[in-house]
Amino acid sequence: MNALTTLWLGTRATVFWIGSAISTVLAGLLAPLLWLVPLKLRYPGVTLWNCFNRWWLEVTCGVKYQVIGRENIPTEGAFIVMANHQSTWETFAIPCIFPQHLSWVMKRELLKIPFFGWGLRLIRPIAIDRAAGRAAVKQISHQGKALLEEGISIVIFPEGTRVAPDEKLPYKIGGAILASHAGFPVVPVAHNAGMSWRRHAWIKRPGTITVSIGPAFSTKNMKADAINQQVENWIEAEKLRLPPIGN
Repeated sequence: MNALTTLWLGTRATVFWIGSAISTVLAGLLAPLLWLVPLKLRYPGVTLWNCFNRWWLEVTCGVKYQVIGRENIPTEGAFIVMANHQSTWETFAIPCIFPQHLSWVMKRELLKIPFFGWGLRLIRPIAIDRAAGRAAVKQISHQGKALLEEGISIVIFPEGTRVAPDEKLPYKIGGAILASHAGFPVVPVAHNAGMSWRRHAWIKRPGTITVSIGPAFSTKNMKADAINQQVENWIEAEKLRLPPIGN
């Protein structure tokens, strides 16, 4: 990448971040008003921020996306989305791809971020202390089951943190324990967003990110280890089949 290209991409990324920051402040200021409306109406209002930022990234930085397996999204009942985590991009895009109300397992510190954290609270997240060990897993299991029984689907990144496309971390067991305990189906998701938006990177590489949604599978009478292994096997194999993001 030559200096001129780097300057151009950096300028485009700066424009994106300016628009994203403005949208975050506006959404945060409106968050208190959304507490006054029912959850079913509140959630679409909150996720407008996600979809705006995904669209704004495409406009400013040329980051597009395509979805494989959209037909695999369950149309009835709640479920657990287990996806690999490479980038901030998937946190924007997943609520725009899945039509269901989604809650997220996330680190508790995110709720303390001004404006951004205020909006997060509106979707009833499972905010955990990642250093809490078994207590965090227990929280995911019990709070997650209660949300699923209310018809709210859960998104969890079993890697626990953003992982570069060329790296691999062991999958954590919390999401699988939730699935085993609650008995709700799991939908595995693989993507290559990190090829465009790497962790802590300012520049966003233009191209088309691919999101692949796998078939939902029943977790009834399955042990957590078996669920975790099935998810990991599918995601890691699917990542290798995804096309390059191109230009």
